[in-house]
Amino acid sequence: MTTVSPRTSASPTQAPAPAPANRIWNAARLNFVNKWTVCWIPLMILFFIWLVNLAIWWIISASVTGSDRQDALDGTQWSGASLYIFVYTLVIAVQAMNATFAYALGLSLSRREFYLGTSIALGLLSLCYGAALTGLSYLEQWTNGWGVGGHMFTSFYFGTGPVWERLFVFTAALLFFSFIGVLSGTVFMRWRTNGLLLTTALSIVLVVGALALVTLTQSWPRVGEWFVTSGPAGVVAWTLIPTVLAAVAGYGILSRATSRG
Repeated sequence: MTTVSPRTSASPTQAPAPAPANRIWNAARLNFVNKWTVCWIPLMILFFIWLVNLAIWWIISASVTGSDRQDALDGTQWSGASLYIFVYTLVIAVQAMNATFAYALGLSLSRREFYLGTSIALGLLSLCYGAALTGLSYLEQWTNGWGVGGHMFTSFYFGTGPVWERLFVFTAALLFFSFIGVLSGTVFMRWRTNGLLLTTALSIVLVVGALALVTLTQSWPRVGEWFVTSGPAGVVAWTLIPTVLAAVAGYGILSRATSRG
């Protein structure tokens, strides 16, 4: 009598789980789903701001002559028109924390994977924006201020150093605003409006306290000398410290935040 062994049914083939690196990259890609909001709209607004400034520079150039004209155009070196793009990266970072976090958890991404992926996305975005601003600064320089002597991408705050220095200044400043936005977004998720208001109030108190200390100790000449001696690259390099601190604090807060989406 032969014994027939029972046939076991084959288990369905299961797709292997994505590698951690792939999951982090997928989290980064979530931030670029709406390319209009992240890429094209900010560049279009920046282009519109440039057009408005170009019109203002042309009016100055056409209505003032001689040394007065040159003095007026030299004053555009203090223009803050291009600062818009830095504030916009802060807004993108806040939205990434508040609008994308719940969706990422729904895709079974961990908080660590989401945070690392979002940080990579913000780093890439800052580098791309920084490269674009660097190219525009050279174009502005080569055309003598777009033909009218204006300054928007070669203002005093950014300097006119070599290409690596310009790229560093723009990118590091964009990273600073990005992770301040990340920290603000995580604070809002963890403690909502009251926490964000308290954090903002404490930040204002610290800034006012620092200004008061410099004023009372009559240290403004030394502060001004430090800015001049350090130059844009040296000053921006110091922002890497609060950038790293904001990134670490943001992750610590996010790890305890609850999605309310």
